[in-house]
Amino acid sequence: MSVKIGVGFGGWPFPEPDPELLWNYTDTCEDLDIDSIWFSDRVVSTALNLEVVVAMSFIAGRTKKLKFGTSVFALPLRNPTVLAKEIATLDFLSGGRTLPAVGLGADDLAEYEACGTKRSQRVSRTEEAIEVMRKLWSQDHVTHHGKHFTLNDVTIQPKPVFPPDGMPPIWIGGRSEPALRRTARIGDGWLVSQATPTEVGEGIKKIKTMAREYGNDIEDDHYGILFSVCFADTPEEGERLAEPYMLRRREDAHWREFSAFGTPEMVREVIDSYIEAGAGKFVVRPACPPELVQEQLEILGREVVPHYHRTVTA
Repeated sequence: MSVKIGVGFGGWPFPEPDPELLWNYTDTCEDLDIDSIWFSDRVVSTALNLEVVVAMSFIAGRTKKLKFGTSVFALPLRNPTVLAKEIATLDFLSGGRTLPAVGLGADDLAEYEACGTKRSQRVSRTEEAIEVMRKLWSQDHVTHHGKHFTLNDVTIQPKPVFPPDGMPPIWIGGRSEPALRRTARIGDGWLVSQATPTEVGEGIKKIKTMAREYGNDIEDDHYGILFSVCFADTPEEGERLAEPYMLRRREDAHWREFSAFGTPEMVREVIDSYIEAGAGKFVVRPACPPELVQEQLEILGREVVPHYHRTVTA
């Protein structure tokens, strides 16, 4: 199983609203052989939060090998025909480097309203949107009459070129039982956040079992985890630095259960525990003061990533 390590963040992680900080970060990712960079999709936000398609287009134009993705697209907020065209164009221009992971979006009624959709329809819109996008990427003269979307003899060009068959893999996010079943039924992979190694292992087993029932073939290395990291001399120091920047979306588990703090060796131990659980793709979120974000990336790229430039036997 191949192991790939990328980086991701939600809002703007840098100390100043200066685009050069993102470009320096991107250049470092490219130089240090980071696999990919991931953006969180929030259309409505009081904090600085980039529009993900536009951000990925800048990354595509600046790099030659760095892949880029979404963790995750809030798919119910978007028109799948427009999004399919955007992703296909990005993939075509970048030589097949687009990773469109998708999800249901945040529980923000105002965001759904502002985007002209309804939260109550988010599951059916998401699943139908995935169907529409795949049809448009793989076919010409698409006709589709669904609950939410109608297409009559529609073709988009260019088509995506993601290897090997030109179809960007649609990974699905979420920890809930419906999310696992959705992944098993229509997903190409699973990208979960804020999950312990045990939860990841259990989720992978469930998805594989259900995928066989649905006749869906998900590759063994298409299971990923997004987790927070802070490098420091000790785990205690790492937790102290990270504490103000941790996501607190779970009430049933403490964030230290699905994060990594301390030396590069300690972070590798956490990654290894996820690999043992079946994960092969990693999106590392920097949980640290903004002035340390660039430094933390360099530690990751120099002292962690090279350790996994090999094939791991699951």
